[in-house]
Amino acid sequence: MPPRALEPAGVALVDKPAGPSSFAIVAQIRRETRARTGHAGTLDPFATGLLLILSGRATKLAPRLVGLDKRYRTEVDLTARTSTGDVEGEPIEERDAPDEAELERRLACLRGDIELPIPAASAVKIGGVRAYRLARSGVAVEMPVRRSTVHSLDVLAYTGGLVTLDLRVSSGTYVRAIANALGGHCRALRRTEVGPFSVDDAVPPEQFAPGRLLAEADVLMRVGATP
Repeated sequence: MPPRALEPAGVALVDKPAGPSSFAIVAQIRRETRARTGHAGTLDPFATGLLLILSGRATKLAPRLVGLDKRYRTEVDLTARTSTGDVEGEPIEERDAPDEAELERRLACLRGDIELPIPAASAVKIGGVRAYRLARSGVAVEMPVRRSTVHSLDVLAYTGGLVTLDLRVSSGTYVRAIANALGGHCRALRRTEVGPFSVDDAVPPEQFAPGRLLAEADVLMRVGATP
């Protein structure tokens, strides 16, 4: 690993594919840069979209980036709930899809400041153990409630019980919890924005090169912060 003064430094905008974990992507970028590497918020393995990966001295920017609002596009199957709130869980309840009027009533309850239980398959620690490990072991626990803000929640399409939503939320919001509150589960999830950063400017992990790192000054300017 190069001396810290010579490490590649900056923020990588990476478009994560479905399948690998966020930490696998972080490790891949670390191999490319051979520098200290961190992140400003992970995505579940089944999810795709924007990851902010921090390299070298830019890892100190994490506290300024992790709290940025997030924007997602998700497909929610309203005919079944699952144990995890997504396609990787087991079906636990099947139901008829709501009509458009009922769907809007449910959505209206999920705009603004909301409180929802954290999904059982999350990485939150319960008694010192990751919740997803307890869930995989069949241990049922009462999950804590998290308060968050849904700034916007819009329907892009709705047919056959499958609704496509565009939503902008505060940091720490679980889209799977919103899907569960709607009476369904996430069939697909894509993060399109983190604060002022867009997935349109990101590259797949295999196309990343250290020359694509955004400089610290550019990052701070975009988020309206000072060094």
